Amino acid sequence: MHRPAASVPPLHDDDRDDDDRASTTRRRRCRDWLLTDSPTSRAQAVLGSAYRRWTRFASNPLSMFGLGILVLLVVAAALGPLVAPHDPLQQVLPERLMPPGSPSHWFGTDQLGRDILSRLIYGSRLTLSIAILVVVIVVPIGLLIGTVAGFFGGWTDVVLMRVTDIALAFPKIVLALAFAAALGPGVINAVVAISITAWPAYARLARAETLRYVNADFIHAARLQGASRPRLLLRYIVPLCASSVVVRATLDMAGIVLTVAGLGFLGLGAQPPSPEWGYMVASGRNVLLDAWWVATIPGIAILLVSLAFNLLGDGLRDVFDPRHGD
Repeated sequence: MHRPAASVPPLHDDDRDDDDRASTTRRRRCRDWLLTDSPTSRAQAVLGSAYRRWTRFASNPLSMFGLGILVLLVVAAALGPLVAPHDPLQQVLPERLMPPGSPSHWFGTDQLGRDILSRLIYGSRLTLSIAILVVVIVVPIGLLIGTVAGFFGGWTDVVLMRVTDIALAFPKIVLALAFAAALGPGVINAVVAISITAWPAYARLARAETLRYVNADFIHAARLQGASRPRLLLRYIVPLCASSVVVRATLDMAGIVLTVAGLGFLGLGAQPPSPEWGYMVASGRNVLLDAWWVATIPGIAILLVSLAFNLLGDGLRDVFDPRHGD
């Protein structure tokens, strides 16, 4: 015989208030645990420091704006085949130079009828890949050269810093153009050319940070306990210098994006038909008066990404730099 289902008693307002109060109490306890001045474990201290930094970073709306743009860019680059409405290389000549706002082409089309939005999405992959590769190459090189020069001093410091000064004497963009022209056009050659010109600034910064820490009391204490010079360098000096170098790298990402676009504009970066943003601007300059969107929209994308990296770098500087943080 079928029995009727038991009815669930309604949730009263008092019960909801109790749940809200309990949730608020848990959040307050968690926050107090993270912000305590006397952590009981290393994990609590690390989590508390990360929470303070995130709170300080999130309080800056411009930094959050830059982070939001970069998150959207990374998502679009990662999901390019899924979110791009068209094949970025497909040429449809009857649809050439369609203006923005067209039903099937939101950002319009170029001279060959290729969808500009799809080319921007796929081009973000190329631009981000080159910028990240450059940072991955130059940051360890600059950090190693700078910390070794500052830590060992003497002739090591003199030789390494004179080489760095010679590299800094040349304008970065001119030197990158020279190396790119000598190596030939292409993505890998562009990465190499930009990397050769970008490492000296990181070496200078790492050396300055090393000189701040090399005579600190905790370094002397570790030396008295028998720590070797390589251990002092790798265990203490390099991690302390890494945060400043990472902040500098974030700020330099905007310049790297502009350099990548400049090489592409001059035909020394990614080659056609690759949807590289600098090449898209260059290909659109011939129809700028009749179809402004072909060159302007990729230029706006370059501007937004460069601005986003600058805003993010400013926020990270405020978080990690002791002169700007609490």
